[in-house]
Amino acid sequence: MGLIAREIESRGIPTLSMSSAYSITAAVRPPRAVYLDFPLGHTAGKPHDTALQRRILRDALEALVTIDTPGTIRRLAYRWSKDDAWKDSVMRPHPDGASGDDRIERHPDPQYQCEDDRIAAEAAIERGGCRGCVFLS
Repeated sequence: MGLIAREIESRGIPTLSMSSAYSITAAVRPPRAVYLDFPLGHTAGKPHDTALQRRILRDALEALVTIDTPGTIRRLAYRWSKDDAWKDSVMRPHPDGASGDDRIERHPDPQYQCEDDRIAAEAAIERGGCRGCVFLS
């Protein structure tokens, strides 16, 4: 989403990315973002907790107007639970591979699905395209 946000921003429209995956957000460098240390899929808060969802949304909207340094990721101070035990089952791979999240850390260098994508991206950059926007027309 950071790539899309940068393209939208280049057209004069402010954007804000909301994330619960800090390393991915940092790797794609959106113009501005808020990070919430909640399970993936719960970036706007806990289900059915409308009061919490409103507070998170208000904080996110405040960040939209107050973040003035490009690439800033503001951490929101909310907690999913009193401790971080929830991360053991949803955020860390299990040794037996039976369950859990098995994604690897993201890298700042481009990672391509296939060789054709790498070739197309490098050609677009050589023609003067933006590294983060090579696949946008």
